[in-house]
Amino acid sequence: MPAHTKIDHPTLGEIVLVASDAGLSQVTFTGQRHDRPLEDGSRADPAAPVLRDAVAQLESYLAGELREFDLPLAPSGTPFQQSVWTELVSIPFGQTTSYGAIATSLPMPSAARAVGSAVGRNPIAVIVPCHRVLGSAGALTGYAGGLHRKKHLLELEGILQPTLG
Repeated sequence: MPAHTKIDHPTLGEIVLVASDAGLSQVTFTGQRHDRPLEDGSRADPAAPVLRDAVAQLESYLAGELREFDLPLAPSGTPFQQSVWTELVSIPFGQTTSYGAIATSLPMPSAARAVGSAVGRNPIAVIVPCHRVLGSAGALTGYAGGLHRKKHLLELEGILQPTLG
């Protein structure tokens, strides 16, 4: 039976985490684009082992103390989406890539738009680091959780300089 919990972050807002017996299946920001409803029968259980570990690692990452997650992941998606999400996990902390580079690595060099769609539907934000994907010219392009969150995560990793004000 799936379990879920929520955490609040002062900048990112409410984050919902869902786990199944297979592993972490969802990390989403409340109200984000492509928001996934909680699965039927999901119970609130912050003590579930996968959720407890995910919350601890996520909080450590957001505090600037953790660079790499070590969690069992179980995202639900098409085979193509799964292949894109696997590529996302390989992007190191503090580095970025582009949709086109992911398409080329699949190898499907003409599939940058399809890659963008799959990245936008990533059900495990932050931990499967879709925020590390930029437009071809390095531009901050779409992020299902909102560009302000993407910007914050990139600043946290030292990719962008924080703006004052």
